[in-house]
Amino acid sequence: MLVRLAAWCYERRRLVLATWIVVAIAFVVLGSTAGGTLVKSYDLPNTDSSAAFAVLKRDFAQPGDTGQVVFGAKGGTDLRNPDAQAAIARTIGELAKQPEVLAISSPFDPRFSARQIAPDGTVAYGEIQFDRKANDVSKDVAQRMRDIAAGANTSTMQVELGGSMFGEFVQPASEGIGVAAAMLILLVAFGSVIAMGLPIMIALFGIAVGLAVEVLVAHLISIPDFATQVTAMIGLGVGIDYALFIVTRFRNGLHDGLDPKTAVTTAINTAGRAVLFAGCTVVISFMGLFVIGLGFIQGLAVGCSLAVLLVMAATVTLLPAMLGFAGRAVDRLALKSAKRSSSTAVEHSLWARWSRTLQRHPWPVAVSGLVVLLVLAVPALSLRLGSADAGNAATSQTVRRAYDLLARGFGPGTNGPLLVTAEITGPHDLDTLGRLAARLHDEHDVAQVSPVIPSPNGKAALVTVIPKGSPQDESTIQLIHHLRADVVPAATAGTPVIVHVGGQTAAFADLADKMGARLPVFLFAVLVLSFVLLLLVFRSVLVPLKAVVMNLLSIAATYGVIVAVFQWGWLSSVVGIGKPGPIESWAPMMLFAVVFGLSMDYEVFLLSRIREEYDLTRENATAVAHGLAATARLITAAAAIMICVFGAFVIGDDRVLKLIGLGLASAVFIDATVVRLVLVPATMELLGDRNWWLPKRLHFLPRLHVEPEAVAATSSD
Repeated sequence: MLVRLAAWCYERRRLVLATWIVVAIAFVVLGSTAGGTLVKSYDLPNTDSSAAFAVLKRDFAQPGDTGQVVFGAKGGTDLRNPDAQAAIARTIGELAKQPEVLAISSPFDPRFSARQIAPDGTVAYGEIQFDRKANDVSKDVAQRMRDIAAGANTSTMQVELGGSMFGEFVQPASEGIGVAAAMLILLVAFGSVIAMGLPIMIALFGIAVGLAVEVLVAHLISIPDFATQVTAMIGLGVGIDYALFIVTRFRNGLHDGLDPKTAVTTAINTAGRAVLFAGCTVVISFMGLFVIGLGFIQGLAVGCSLAVLLVMAATVTLLPAMLGFAGRAVDRLALKSAKRSSSTAVEHSLWARWSRTLQRHPWPVAVSGLVVLLVLAVPALSLRLGSADAGNAATSQTVRRAYDLLARGFGPGTNGPLLVTAEITGPHDLDTLGRLAARLHDEHDVAQVSPVIPSPNGKAALVTVIPKGSPQDESTIQLIHHLRADVVPAATAGTPVIVHVGGQTAAFADLADKMGARLPVFLFAVLVLSFVLLLLVFRSVLVPLKAVVMNLLSIAATYGVIVAVFQWGWLSSVVGIGKPGPIESWAPMMLFAVVFGLSMDYEVFLLSRIREEYDLTRENATAVAHGLAATARLITAAAAIMICVFGAFVIGDDRVLKLIGLGLASAVFIDATVVRLVLVPATMELLGDRNWWLPKRLHFLPRLHVEPEAVAATSSD
């Protein structure tokens, strides 16, 4: 089927190219004009924080989210003086006129002044009540309000806006930098401008359509606001890699004397099969994220899967057409070293010598590689899931400056208050809540407790608790768990009062708990899948078992790297993070899903060639040396491209993208070096012929051919 598809695309290359151009333009236009809304806040069903939000919405009639307008004194000014009060009133009045704003409380309102003006008068804030959720506040309204705040800054007063609706995402040049680095690597690897340009073109076509489709799908499911950047990162990486494999096979076919059409069909029927297998494993691993049971995680999985699927489609349809246009000119202006590639004479290559060196000292090499992975994995033992707060945003953003002002004037906990809501049956229950408020005030990690505020309908009450720690501090998360498990039950025992601890900080704690509980299930499911797939491909028990162990070590080392940088703060100034904090709750699962697919790609690519050599020679050492020599150069080039594409996202301002970019770049580097080029050949030498052992009772299992046997024996990567 792939042969017929490749031949059809080759012969009708003008039609295929025109179709892809029309489809890409149509979807991009449709996505920009009729795309859905990407969500910034996420539902957490069956959690205490969601129950608290339901009480606020039902009994306190809060139609939307709140933000803050924060005022800071400059030059020793006291904000309580008449001139400052007048300036604050004017600013609040201008902001209150904006659409979607219901009301803004003044810090000088007697009801709030005790807790909205710092004791020294240098910081004050007002609450902005919107008529909709934060993610639904329009960008135009948020921008106008930022402009008003910026215009209100004077030599004596600073004005900033706090709240997720005022966050500014400045699209970094990461994609462009990653593409430029990939182009340089491809140019060195291919020595030809034409051959270099084809993988870039295929990846860009695939992700352009994929991103547009993702935005359209947002009408049907919840897609998080950071999904487009993560999708672009993954789509670029895998798209360039997949096209690289096929273009390399096509060029080798030409060098072996095949005509362009036969070289195209052979490349698609061999490397194309490996691409489809690798892409499907990435999609399957993303679909494994559905076990989390959270809508926005499922939306992220769907968005990334769509991008990978469309990149795969472009690779097996558009790429054959473009190779048809290029023909033998694919090597035009190629360097001599690039033109000498051949499917034979690998015995004396650098990588063959490297493999032989490893085989002469397998134990020291294997132990050294294992020690490297274990040392890198040590920080992962301290992994703490959570969510970074606005204190990690760039200081160029108003939300970060508002965060710093509130922390200076009222303590860091003001940036993440806990909303303790209670469902009551009558006024007598307010006495119970009064006792609860008194107990809350006595807690060590509590900075401030508001009076009990009854709801207008008398069916609920609210107590606002300000922790001493910031929203992302571990002490704050421990406080939430302590209040729920100990303080609230003790204070309400024997009463009909139902109390929930909510607020955004509590919601992030609930998200971390949910993710942490599901993480082992997800890891187990993905590892079992990898074992079964490799068992069917290589008809061996030890090869897939070894791959599972190495996948675990590789991902543990990756987790160790991100914990050391983002949680411990190592090299924080180099990476450009504001301060240490927890690892985003969903990041470990996302990293594992991507790393699993990529490691399966390299695993199959390397081991299928080793198995091919072993079937021909029945000599394990020779098979490992030849297999590594034939694939190591391409694996190294593919990994270098991935590292550049993913690593380029570290230079942006967004902490989430930095974390994912560094995590993926580290994972690819570790997998393509320590694992594929060190541990795999060393352990395969130690195991010898036992690598390919399959118990007789499992001989009934079918063999999943990644490449057709008839072609694999004569082809080269």
